[in-house]
Amino acid sequence: MALTAAWFAQFIPQVASGEILTWSRPWIPGLDIEVAFLLDGLSMLFALMVTGIGAIIFLYSAVYFKGHPKLTMLLTLLFLFAVSMLGMVLADDMVTFFVFWEGTTITSFLLVGFDHEKTKARDNALQALLVTGLGGLALLAGLILLGAEAGTFRISEMNAAAGAIQASAMYVPILVLVFIGAFTKSAQFPFHFWLPGAMAAPTPVSAYLHSATMVKAGIYLLARFTPALGGTEVWFWILTIVGAITMVWSSVLALKQTDLKLMLAYTTVMALGALTMMLGGGTRYAVMTVSVFLVVHALYKAALFLTVGLIDKGTGTREVGQLGGLRREMPITFWIAILAALSMAGMAPFVGFIGKELMYEAALGVETEPLFVVTAALLANANMVAAAALVAISPFFGARVAPPKSPADPTPWLWIGPALLAALGLAFGLVPALIDGPIITPVVQSILPGEEAVYLKLWHGVNLPLMLSILTFALGFALYYGRDKIRGSLQSANFTGGLDANDTYNLLLTSFKRFAAWSARTVQGGKMTVYLRTAFAVLALLMWGAHLASRDAFNPPVEGIALIPMVICLLIAVSAAVVLTTGSRLYGLTALGITGAGIAILFVFYSAIDVAITQLLVEMLVVIILAVALVKLPNMPREPNFRAGDALIATALGLGVAFVVASVLMQPFDPRINEFFNAASYPEALGRNVVNVILVDFRALDTLGEVAVVLVAAISAAAALTAGLRAGRKEKEE
Repeated sequence: MALTAAWFAQFIPQVASGEILTWSRPWIPGLDIEVAFLLDGLSMLFALMVTGIGAIIFLYSAVYFKGHPKLTMLLTLLFLFAVSMLGMVLADDMVTFFVFWEGTTITSFLLVGFDHEKTKARDNALQALLVTGLGGLALLAGLILLGAEAGTFRISEMNAAAGAIQASAMYVPILVLVFIGAFTKSAQFPFHFWLPGAMAAPTPVSAYLHSATMVKAGIYLLARFTPALGGTEVWFWILTIVGAITMVWSSVLALKQTDLKLMLAYTTVMALGALTMMLGGGTRYAVMTVSVFLVVHALYKAALFLTVGLIDKGTGTREVGQLGGLRREMPITFWIAILAALSMAGMAPFVGFIGKELMYEAALGVETEPLFVVTAALLANANMVAAAALVAISPFFGARVAPPKSPADPTPWLWIGPALLAALGLAFGLVPALIDGPIITPVVQSILPGEEAVYLKLWHGVNLPLMLSILTFALGFALYYGRDKIRGSLQSANFTGGLDANDTYNLLLTSFKRFAAWSARTVQGGKMTVYLRTAFAVLALLMWGAHLASRDAFNPPVEGIALIPMVICLLIAVSAAVVLTTGSRLYGLTALGITGAGIAILFVFYSAIDVAITQLLVEMLVVIILAVALVKLPNMPREPNFRAGDALIATALGLGVAFVVASVLMQPFDPRINEFFNAASYPEALGRNVVNVILVDFRALDTLGEVAVVLVAAISAAAALTAGLRAGRKEKEE
């Protein structure tokens, strides 16, 4: 992973100079789909985060889980997840992008549920899978519509067709579907509840997924499609409002937590809300904020998650109330936590300070409702300062609290990774030029092509953003010193009336399970008559729905039908009525045979001799088999046995078929299909018999499926008959 990061790093000078590296190969040429990748500023930043932080996570995991029986499985899943993330951020083809997007969904599900022996881990993994998976389906629909409007599946070409896309009537539906995909992946309100639940994953997994990779996938999606979809009022308002609610609400919930890891999880949701809100702004400063904050958050959040893992491993707990006065026993862990938390709080001279100053600068520059944006940023940042203090100060200062284990710093192989990340947060703050030109400027130009980035620096003079920063620290420390009362008030408060997003999810999931159980009991009743009744009723509804939705509904071509076919139709109807009403099996079987024979005669009238012969042979076979079976069946009373429901389904199905066929025949003949098969049969399939070529080549999968069904039915019938014969022989022997 480290070598991969170094390999990507060699392209930094080229990307910084404005060059975009591309690579593509045909995948499905008939559908114009390619395996296409692109390396620009945005994908370079994510690739470096995925591989760079990934290398630290791999080292940390190997030491943290040394001797664990499932270590190999964990490293394998982490590797597959990293590959999915890399493929997603480098993809320049919509289909390629979505395949890797879903790859992150599946692998993250397996990682969150790594401790699958625990019920909580399984439930939370399923929750993450369902929420992000459903969002993925919405995203797929949005991407298909986007590709149809842009006329291409290449993402870079979609971004170049922004004018046509935003002028299209499908723009708003596309936007909503893409937003659902991004919001579910990046845990935006009201889909924010799954991310804290995903803390059931092992600590290194949480550090990787929630600092630089999975939860940033939605942010990457929004940033990647900003040129194509951004800059409109709908874009601005939805992202600004959703992002603001997410960042403020989650920052408040962070103060409510007593588990350090869970506290960090809510601050991650807060950071994702801030990124979403800034992408909604869409100005140069807003995009600069996004670019810098991606780096800032990845560094301090990965460092703090790993530090919490060190505390947990060293003391046996992550609960704030069971930790205190640890700085002497765990000095290295203490300094790592302090460095990372100072960057998280936005203190100078850390790079977090630059990110916070840019956020206020961008909020003040928003054209519409800047006061709303500034207030949301101020409240969230103040809560972030308090949360950073809780993580970095509470466990190490104050009265000594005896944890479950004797505390001690871990081996250097565990703390060197988070120490490096925390040190980078300081280094990039002291020397912003390390990331300004090589990383940040290319990212801004990827999101806002043609826009020049602002030079990064620590000191901007005494201005309004600095005043807001000072106010942020004052509010944050006030919240920290009142933490116990605030936490108690939040834990006793009932903001949602006892039904929050997590409860709503559980209610919906339970209702769905009950509906599924009810439908299975109803439809899968174990009786052939129930299966046939259900299948025919659904088929009738589909046909009548399609027929009524067509313009030619209730307009069958009755004129021109000869007298004899009409008489045969009447005979078929009478025979069907006998089948439905008779109490005699023999009468019913005879009437059924007349029905089939009548249909075969109708085929003859319309020159379909081969179909007529097939129909007649099938009818004869059915009658013979049933007649033989009648001999073995027990006697039944000869009473009228009219089933109104079956009669209704049969009538609806029969009339539905007749009306649909009549409607199809009324349409003018379209020779395009014939012309295609005539022209393509020999060049593409080397066959001169068009019917055979259609069956064997053009619809080969259909034919294969039909053959498979016939074989399965034959094998099942043979097994059933053989079992019956064996049972009969056994009875005779006994």
